[in-house]
Amino acid sequence: MLTRVKSAVANFMGGMMAGGSNGDHPGGSDLPLKFPYSRPEFLGLSPDEVECSADHIARPILILKETKRLPWSTGYAEVINAGKSTLNEDQACCEVLVVKRRPAGTSTPNRTPMTRRRSSLPNGEGLGLRENLESSEDLTFHYWALFDGHAGSGAAVVASRLLHHHIALHLQEVMEILCTPTLLPPTCLGEEPVNHHLTPTSQRALTRAASLRGAAGAPGSPSTPPTRFFTEKKISHESLVIGAIENAFKDMDVQIEKEKAVYNISGGCTALVVVYLLGKLYVGNAGDSRAIVIRGGEVTPVSAEFTPESERQRLQFLAYMQPQLLGNEFTHLEFPRRVQRKEVGKRMLYRDFTMSGWAYKTIEDDDLKFPLIYGEGKKARVLATIGVTRGLGDHNLKVHDSNIYIKPFLSCCPEVKVYPLAQYEHGADDVLVLGTDGLWDVLSNQEVAEAVTSFLANCDPDDQHRYTMAAQDLVMRARGVLKDRGWRISNDRLGSGDDISVYIIPLMYGNKQN
Repeated sequence: MLTRVKSAVANFMGGMMAGGSNGDHPGGSDLPLKFPYSRPEFLGLSPDEVECSADHIARPILILKETKRLPWSTGYAEVINAGKSTLNEDQACCEVLVVKRRPAGTSTPNRTPMTRRRSSLPNGEGLGLRENLESSEDLTFHYWALFDGHAGSGAAVVASRLLHHHIALHLQEVMEILCTPTLLPPTCLGEEPVNHHLTPTSQRALTRAASLRGAAGAPGSPSTPPTRFFTEKKISHESLVIGAIENAFKDMDVQIEKEKAVYNISGGCTALVVVYLLGKLYVGNAGDSRAIVIRGGEVTPVSAEFTPESERQRLQFLAYMQPQLLGNEFTHLEFPRRVQRKEVGKRMLYRDFTMSGWAYKTIEDDDLKFPLIYGEGKKARVLATIGVTRGLGDHNLKVHDSNIYIKPFLSCCPEVKVYPLAQYEHGADDVLVLGTDGLWDVLSNQEVAEAVTSFLANCDPDDQHRYTMAAQDLVMRARGVLKDRGWRISNDRLGSGDDISVYIIPLMYGNKQN
């Protein structure tokens, strides 16, 4: 076991997870690719430009050629890693989608519910597709996403092509409710369509009466005992959108698992998604990418990273409940360092899943097993193999040279946070910044905010290229300059050797949509 773990850790320290990225190459699998490797479609790169972008020495920064390719004059920039993997394992997608109402009489979602549009700039420019596409019964949402692949770019490529379609399908199931602000979400949907002629009060009374039917006595009756419950939970429209995003991630993960049998879909990926719908930004994150809002120069985090350390208690609890997942080679307990055989019988600091603090326990033979979570900070690993705990894919991932699967510990469920964009007025320099971990590994939230704010302050507020130029500047700050001792950033700190992808989304355009 010790040799196996050392080998796995050595692979990681070399910058590549066990298994490498061979799945990206035709020789790595006999199965065909579902989608060919490329860079984001909105960049509009030729095959030659895609090949040139993969220069690990020069590391050219790619930016949008035309701002009209993305809604709201969104800025985007990216750069490949410094040799960590053959290909850029980041992927990105940005779309404006129109969800169509389900045809009358159907009880299952329409499998093609949306019409794609490349642009929805407030001034009506773009590809001129706005006319005749939408009716009053349509539901439009804007979508930005970043996917950070590992052990190959396959899962990231597939998710970048398909996740937004899963979101649209789930929004379609509840769009009749979402499009009627005065209608409370009914507890139970029957075959009959929702009666929009009912007032919110009468609708609530009907559903409440239905839910109480069959209870032990009627409320208010003096001859019957009191009921065990009286009201329903109040479900908001906002929570329906959150549920749609959560279920879309789950469906995307299931699709990747099923299609691995017929397609070469390598590795896994983290996913950071932003959906703008009905005046609100929904930020769904599964992994270690990050999103922040910069408003008036102040930072508001709108996502949180999921790492072995941040999810320690969830992982330990799962291992405690299902110890067979550890293959009799790992322990779910955490210790400050590896336990040595000479320490059996002595007392050492430890943490269990019930604890946020530390205590002492007497070391037993079982504690000599390798810990479920090993390492600290960016070097922390689950089962000595993977450094992120949420994302898509990784269904075949095992501990090196073993039959211990890691997927049970990896969740595809995102945390979805809501930013009520319509409640605030935003200026030209107020933005939402999305970045993969290659950015945040070397720059803090405050450093990013200061860099973006100072850059935009020196740009013409009417220049729609300003956000792409700000994204390019941010990527350049994180990448740094190649010197004798590697890539270096300000104060001679080590620059990011990872893939870096950044969106800068101006929030004032969202206000103009309302």
